[in-house]
Amino acid sequence: MEEQRRKILIVDDEPSILSSLKLLLQQRFDVSTARDGEEALGVAEKESPDLILLDMTLPKIDGMEVMRRLKERSQGVPIVMLTGGLGVRTAVQAIKAGADDFLNKPFDLSELQRVVQTLLESGAAAAQGRTKGSGDFGALVGKSSAMAGVFAMVEQVAGRDTTVLITGESGTGKELVARELHERSARKHAPFVALNCAAFPESLIESELFGHEKGAFTHAVERRLGQFEVADGGTLFLDEIGELSLAVQVKLLRFLQEQEFYRVGRSKPIRVNVRVVTATNRNLEELVRAKAFRQDLFYRINVINIPLPSLRDRDEDIMHLAEHFNRALQNRYGGRALSFSEDVKNRFLGHGWPGNVRELENVVESLMALCPSDTVELPHLPARFHGHSTAGAGDPAAALASGLAYEDAERLFETEIIVRALKRANFVQTRAAELLGISRRMLKYKMDKLSISEKGELLRPGPKHEN
Repeated sequence: MEEQRRKILIVDDEPSILSSLKLLLQQRFDVSTARDGEEALGVAEKESPDLILLDMTLPKIDGMEVMRRLKERSQGVPIVMLTGGLGVRTAVQAIKAGADDFLNKPFDLSELQRVVQTLLESGAAAAQGRTKGSGDFGALVGKSSAMAGVFAMVEQVAGRDTTVLITGESGTGKELVARELHERSARKHAPFVALNCAAFPESLIESELFGHEKGAFTHAVERRLGQFEVADGGTLFLDEIGELSLAVQVKLLRFLQEQEFYRVGRSKPIRVNVRVVTATNRNLEELVRAKAFRQDLFYRINVINIPLPSLRDRDEDIMHLAEHFNRALQNRYGGRALSFSEDVKNRFLGHGWPGNVRELENVVESLMALCPSDTVELPHLPARFHGHSTAGAGDPAAALASGLAYEDAERLFETEIIVRALKRANFVQTRAAELLGISRRMLKYKMDKLSISEKGELLRPGPKHEN
C-alpha cells in the first residue's frame, strides 16, 4: 500500500513567492495556496494540511493572528513562519507564540527543504496534532503494566529541571514522552523545540544547535538563531543524540555545565535557560566503550533514564493502539470507522512490529485510505503480514540450499532489507533508517557500499553463485 502524499499550505501575498514555492514542493507534496489571512484560515479548515508555510505580514489578518486562531482550533499542524527582514526578535516572538520554525526571505532552498523534511518526517508534530490529550496519559497511549511504569516515571520527573535520557527502539514514542515531560512542567508555556541530530550533516549541526553570525562561513548571509536560543525558557529535545560528532559533544557538554554557548563566529557567550531532554535508539554505553561518545557527556545527560518498551513486549496494547488510531484518524478520512476481524487481530498480535507504534499507526492509516471494506480482513493487510518470503536474500534456507557463500548471502540479505525499507518509506531515507533502527548516516553508508540508488535500484549486479 502506497503512502499518502502529505499536504502543504503556502500562505503569502507575493505571487512570485507562492509560485516558486509551489513549483519547488509540488513534486513531492500536495500543495495548496492562500494570499491573505482570511483565505488561509478557510483553506486550512477545508484541506487539513500537514504543514503550513505562513508569511508574517499578510492582508486582512496578519500571520501571527492566523497562527493564534489555528492554535485555538487545536489543529496541531506544524507552522513555519516566513519573515522578510523583520529581525531576529520578531522571529523569536513567532516561535514563542507557537511556530515550529521560521525562514527568512530570500529563502535558502536547501534550508527550506530541510525544515519541511524535518517537520514532516519526524512525524512528531503530526502525531501530536492527532493524539494530544486524547490518549491514556496526555498524548501517550497504553494500558499495559510496562506503559504504566513509564507514565509514573514521567509524572515523577516532569516537574524537575534535571536532564532526562529517553531510550528505546525507533517508533516507540520517545518524542511524545519528551513533549509530555514539557507539558507537565513549569515550562509548558515556553517553547518546546525538537531536533533530530541525525537529520543534519556534521558540518551544519553546530550551526543548527548554537546559531551563527553573518559571515561566519560560506553562505552565512545573515545571523541565524540556534535551537538553544529558540528554546529559551522552555525545553530542547535532542533526538538521536548518539549521532553527534565528538567535537559537537564537547560544546553540548559545556552548555550543560555552564548554561551558556557561543554562536559560530561570535566571541561573546550567550546565556539561556533551557531544559535539555535527549533520546537515542542506540546503546550509548557501547559507544562510550568504542570512544564514539564522551563518557562525561553520557553521565551528564543520563541523570534520569526513561526506557520505553517495544510494541512486541506490550501485546495488550496492540489492539488498544489500533483502535486509538482508528478513532484519531476518522475526521481526516470523512468520519470513516474501521473494524478488525478476529483473524486480523490475531495476525496483529503475532506480528513482530519492527517499526513499533509508528509502524502500527502507518498500517492503520493505510487501511483507512485504501481498504475497500469497513471491516478489515486478512487479504486487506500489507504483504508483509502474509508471511511471503523471497528465495535468496530474505530466505536463509533458500540461501543455504543454493550454496551461496556467507559473505554473498549477507550482502544479499542487507540489500533486500534496505530496498524493502526504502520502498515502505516512499524512498525517504530518514524514515527508512528509522524503520531499520539505524541512523540516516549509516543507511547512506550501506546504500553506497551495496550500490543501492536513492530509488532502491541496484547500480550493479549482485554477487553471482553456482547453482
